[in-house]
Amino acid sequence: MPISSSASTTAPPAPAGTARPTPAAGVLLVVGFVLLSLNTRVAFGQIGPLAPVAHFGSATVTVLGLLPPLCMGLFAPLAPLVRRRLGEERGLLWASVVLVAGAVLRMLGMPGLYAGTVVVSLAIAVVNVLVPVFVRTRFSHRHVGTMMGVYALSMGVGSAIVAALVAPIAQASGGSWQLAVGIAVVPAVLAAAGIAPQARVHRPRPATPAADATAPRPHVARTGLAWSLTAFFGIQTLAFYTALAWLPSILIASGTGRTAAGTCQAVLILGVAAGGFLAPVLAAPRSDQRPHILGTVLICAAGFTGLMLAPTGLPALWAVVLGIGLGAGQALPGVLYARRGTDHDHVAALSTMAQTCGYLIAATGPALAAALHSATGSWTVPLAAVTAALLLGAALSRRAGHDPR
Repeated sequence: MPISSSASTTAPPAPAGTARPTPAAGVLLVVGFVLLSLNTRVAFGQIGPLAPVAHFGSATVTVLGLLPPLCMGLFAPLAPLVRRRLGEERGLLWASVVLVAGAVLRMLGMPGLYAGTVVVSLAIAVVNVLVPVFVRTRFSHRHVGTMMGVYALSMGVGSAIVAALVAPIAQASGGSWQLAVGIAVVPAVLAAAGIAPQARVHRPRPATPAADATAPRPHVARTGLAWSLTAFFGIQTLAFYTALAWLPSILIASGTGRTAAGTCQAVLILGVAAGGFLAPVLAAPRSDQRPHILGTVLICAAGFTGLMLAPTGLPALWAVVLGIGLGAGQALPGVLYARRGTDHDHVAALSTMAQTCGYLIAATGPALAAALHSATGSWTVPLAAVTAALLLGAALSRRAGHDPR
């Protein structure tokens, strides 16, 4: 897969004295990127399957579900600082090292589990912002969509594999949740080792905004584009974390057995992986992503509507439909940042703002759904509210999908 130093279709000539990238370097780049991507959501998928075995209370599960989106939103603004000081490659390496430390910390009792989740979330917040810039910088224009799809697919696969392993490991070890949580250390170490060769790539550090006085640009927060991207990412991520937290409970409340509800959760995650791969591949080659935004929202709305109207009829179907839509909604923003950004700094700024605000919006989703369920005694109102939010997001996200002429 060709490596490019810019997002243009034709890479600029290498500077004098710089070796042209070899096929082996290209393989290392792709393998390192995949290993990094596999690890990016592993820690967050462990608590749900582990809770019944480890006898975690509802408050513990709620807090551990709230911390990742909340912390990723709070820590996303660190990513541009890391990028300016270290560059994308070294920034991703150091984020991976911090992620290893957080995965180890999570094994050290309940205080370590909480603190380690915060540390892991910090590292992943930096990775989330840097990956779209890294892909635009290191891969040729025609491969941006494929690599963003690989990123989303790998996230889903890594999370699904570890989520499937934690409960059996805890049971086999006599209920030791520390050992089960500790398996996240393995992919974290592999990710750090995989991305390490890229830290040797020498490129000029990104210029600070003040260094470019010839092309003044308003702060992203003053642009409709940034707020449109934020609306799309924030509402899609709110729906994602709400479904991830409450799908089994919704199905069980409707009469679905616990085993079947657990299976539907696995189906949802597989759908997320599939949608996460397909959306960027289909959207990136186009100049207008508005149809893809609308399609993503409608697929999500169809899944939530199915859960409202016929939850016990075809629960696995609604789970896979919803998963595909939610996966597309998680992966498509990476393409939008890369396509709408005018340069690497602009891509990083758009990504930072959308994820800072978007994750803070998303953190409210599971809690609001629980509050509406408690107030009404039914899951119909929470599901209807999320569906309405998605449809509103479709209208607010139109600017994110195209470049006005």
